Amino acid sequence: MTRSTDRRTRIGLIGLGVISKFYVAAFDRLPGLELAAVCDLRPAALEPFRDSAKCYTGHAELLADAAVDAVVVNVPNDVHATVCADALTAGIAVCVEKPLATRVEDGRALAALARDKDVTLFTSFHRRYNSAVLRLLEEVSAADAPVRSLTVRYLELIEDHAGSDRWYLDADRCGGGCVADNGPNAFDLVRLFLGDVDLTAADVVRDALGTDRRAAVALRSTSGATARVELDWSYDGEVKDVAVELADGTRLFADMLAGHPEFKGSLWHEYVGVLTDFHARLRTGQDPSSGGLAALELVDAVYRAEGAVR
Repeated sequence: MTRSTDRRTRIGLIGLGVISKFYVAAFDRLPGLELAAVCDLRPAALEPFRDSAKCYTGHAELLADAAVDAVVVNVPNDVHATVCADALTAGIAVCVEKPLATRVEDGRALAALARDKDVTLFTSFHRRYNSAVLRLLEEVSAADAPVRSLTVRYLELIEDHAGSDRWYLDADRCGGGCVADNGPNAFDLVRLFLGDVDLTAADVVRDALGTDRRAAVALRSTSGATARVELDWSYDGEVKDVAVELADGTRLFADMLAGHPEFKGSLWHEYVGVLTDFHARLRTGQDPSSGGLAALELVDAVYRAEGAVR
């Protein structure tokens, strides 16, 4: 479905948690987009927007009343499926924070609904817009040799990164632990460089409550290139990087945090990339739902390989 380009695209932001400030800031840098409506269950969270956007405490009311072209779904993971389905059913395009859903069955249903309604369903993988990652992708594309192997590390202390959004620490609401939360971003980076991949091995470490806190995941692409994803929710510090080895032995590297000393500082420019890409998909009518579903399928594959009950 192609949108008209003669006016600003009106966007509604559903959920004003920790990540919402990066979306809000991105609107100021994108003149083609308008933050037309916001929604949060907490009336106090809406106060800063009273003079600039329509405000709602329920997403159904926003979808019915705000006359938006699209919504950003930034609610806790366990309600992604419900809010996305309501928006798609209403014919409203969706940009949803990763993961697409907490259950792969729900993700498949959302992708099918988007196709049936001919409405854009876009999953926000902000790390693929990181400036260091994009430079690395250019280096790999310009190289004379193909990729032999790839390693993505995503290491952090989740209690620090969750901030006030404590639902991240509830495995039922998050969809799991580090595999469900950080896995989609890491898996999407693998797919950015290698295309479609399959799981070959998974080693998952759980805490006393049964939440996965660390994981090492092995993947293989259709070309035979291999990938390793290292996830850690208990890391003392933060590491987010991508290492590539080419078939001729060349080693290339991207540190996603380099040049961004502020906590979560890289997210400011990454979310500009998210909304820029989402807007482009809206204007051209592209169907980007496969990326979100592919990452969710890999999350599900890791848990199934481990034998975890989902």
